Amino acid sequence: MKERFLRHGLNSFDDHNVLELLLFYAIPRQDTNELAHRLMDTFGSLDAVFEAEPEMLMSVEGIGENAAALIRLVPEVTKRYLTVKSEMGDILSDATAAGRYFLPRFINCKTETVYMACLDAKMKVLDCRPLSSGSVNTAHVDVRSIVGIALQQNASAVVLAHNHTSGIALPSKEDESATILVKQALATVGVDLVDHIIIAGDDFISMSDDGLLRKTR
Repeated sequence: MKERFLRHGLNSFDDHNVLELLLFYAIPRQDTNELAHRLMDTFGSLDAVFEAEPEMLMSVEGIGENAAALIRLVPEVTKRYLTVKSEMGDILSDATAAGRYFLPRFINCKTETVYMACLDAKMKVLDCRPLSSGSVNTAHVDVRSIVGIALQQNASAVVLAHNHTSGIALPSKEDESATILVKQALATVGVDLVDHIIIAGDDFISMSDDGLLRKTR
């Protein structure tokens, strides 16, 4: 299977084969096919296996700490890889570019988290950082911190992004109120809030495209 992967990649692999190959590196010199099937039967899909908590993984017969750590490493490495590919210098010229830029930062994120990207006059990313992380379905926005960071980075514009753990990428009334407050506060120091991206899984919506930010001008 290792030779098959090195020659052809994962395109010809079934999902349980992917787990079978991966598990070999945590449980060498053993047939991991049955264990891969056991994981798929327990969690139902490959993505559910990778997103399962370590304790849940280790409740499956044959999965120890090493195997659980390796499985959980996969989405974290993927997140790091995709985030590094979308670092400073990217141009967030429209909602699609902004959504694609932020998506990797929310891979396997189980709590609502707010990110802020500072942009120059050409919409190039100067800085991107997490602002806050809340409970499963709440995250608070500190307007004063946002203004301070924008000034510190000498930003011309700002894009916010946060995730909905509910799986529905639609702005709530609280999202709308917070966005208006941030936009008004940034405007007092000459910085434009150009968008607020809401992410749910691999889907996202733009509050600018939905017209909310135009209403506050």
